[in-house]
Amino acid sequence: MYAVIMAGGKGTRFWPLSRGKRPKHLLNITGEKSIIQYTVDRVTPLVGKENVLIVTGASHSDEIREQLPELPAENILIEPVGRNTAPCIGLAAIHIRKRSPDAVMFVLPSDHLIADTKSFLASLTTAREMAKRGDCLVTIGIKPEWPETGYGYMERGKIADTIGKTGIYEVGSFREKPDPATAEAFLKDGRFFWNSGMFIWKASAILDAIKRLIPELYEGLLMIEESIGTEHEKDVLSEIYRDIKSVSIDYGVMEKTRDVFMVEGDFGWNDIGSWDALWDVMDKDEMGNATRGEVINFDTSNSLIYSPQKMVALIGVKDLIVVETEDSLLICKRGASQDVRKVVGRLEKKDMKEYL
Repeated sequence: MYAVIMAGGKGTRFWPLSRGKRPKHLLNITGEKSIIQYTVDRVTPLVGKENVLIVTGASHSDEIREQLPELPAENILIEPVGRNTAPCIGLAAIHIRKRSPDAVMFVLPSDHLIADTKSFLASLTTAREMAKRGDCLVTIGIKPEWPETGYGYMERGKIADTIGKTGIYEVGSFREKPDPATAEAFLKDGRFFWNSGMFIWKASAILDAIKRLIPELYEGLLMIEESIGTEHEKDVLSEIYRDIKSVSIDYGVMEKTRDVFMVEGDFGWNDIGSWDALWDVMDKDEMGNATRGEVINFDTSNSLIYSPQKMVALIGVKDLIVVETEDSLLICKRGASQDVRKVVGRLEKKDMKEYL
């Protein structure tokens, strides 16, 4: 068994703390370790450190090696350029196929928060047993707790199998991030689950699916696979990636095949994709304030104040997000932090690289 941790992305919704050279998963936002270190620790009991692969970009590879020195150097797979999740997963799958053709691989984002590790590992184990039975593709769905518009959804179909006492369900459909009314309808319906972005399958199964559904990507992966371990590997990887089209695994594969199954996950999942999501999981005082750093407040409620470097004082405010770094200050209403990416877009447009 292998675990593949996808460590790409810019984490734009966590600006100004998350920057291009040090995105969210490399930061210790939620504890003493970085998010990616917690992710590796969490899955190690199932696969061992020697079978954890990280797929990342060149600009982050040195930092990842520094944070995860226990991983073999050859397990850090460097994409020359980001091309979304299908090429990322395909790259990891050919490396695994080279080592162990019938191995099951867990595919996990690097930046999720899991509150109950024991239940998480139990869900992965159930999904693994399903994946071992054939060439099916298995994912984990999270039962929604509120009408979230920032996540994609999956529709749970009929039960397909049972492993132990856990049901395995067909996935009826995938749905894009909904508007508020649709998200409310999904919540009331009861058949719709958050798409966690976690996948479990044999390396051979996902490569067969890519071959069938994204043949041009598979052709490129084959050429990369042939070069693995040779002196030409880096050059071939760069040349192939230059022409690979950007496509997500959801759009390229999962939405176009019927061999997709879902395990229900109930382990305190949060993708902490925004400052609002971080407020949800942080400890709060009696007024609902979540703080990091020296904070003095009067008549202040339901706010997130993240300022490890400077003392912050607030008086008579509520429902705010305040984030301070050495060179920038973010202030926004709680509930609006998904729009932080717009700030990053404006900075890019103005070529203000020093803040990116």
